Amino acid sequence: MAIIDSVTLEVADPTAAHRFYAAAFGPAARVRLRAGEAATAGFRGYILALTVSQPADVDLLVSAALAAGATSLKPVTKSLWGYGGVVQAPDGAIWKIATSAKKNTGPATGTVDEVVLLLGVEDMAASKRFYVAQGLTVAKSFGRMYAEFDAGSGPVKLALYRRRALAKDVGVPPEGTGSHRLLIGGGAGALTDPDGFVWEAAAPALAP
Repeated sequence: MAIIDSVTLEVADPTAAHRFYAAAFGPAARVRLRAGEAATAGFRGYILALTVSQPADVDLLVSAALAAGATSLKPVTKSLWGYGGVVQAPDGAIWKIATSAKKNTGPATGTVDEVVLLLGVEDMAASKRFYVAQGLTVAKSFGRMYAEFDAGSGPVKLALYRRRALAKDVGVPPEGTGSHRLLIGGGAGALTDPDGFVWEAAAPALAP
């Protein structure tokens, strides 16, 4: 089964980005950083989501990200599905921190239970077929809106979401042009998917 071994963000200033992620999320971010200045504008078509166990951890991580220089896109709030908020890192990457829990069960630890890479796609059926053909296994699927793949032993789970719906969910306009500034490393090998997201040969897995 193909899995994601690494997620690399292309950033203008790797030193500043390392400093931000260390202060905001620590090792929980599970991303690599690479110098890159490819032209990009608007929504880059993806987000990274951190799933935690309780609201206190959402508050802790969002507050740390904002203190480190992130911008709030959606303030932390309760909803029908749980509790969460959305921030944009100084390098432009969008992060959603959320939990399905409505109440705290203990003090905040900042522990991240799951990291999910959500790719915004134009044609869900076509994109899902593409990834299944590369060896990924569908774990959940909700019609033409959302699909989630089995992460296996990989540190990051892959999910597909309709692009316009994903942009709406994180509070940004869906329009965007240029580079995604994102590279996915994994068992699928070197390829480019129907929405232009680039995979490269698998890199060593990130340490916990």
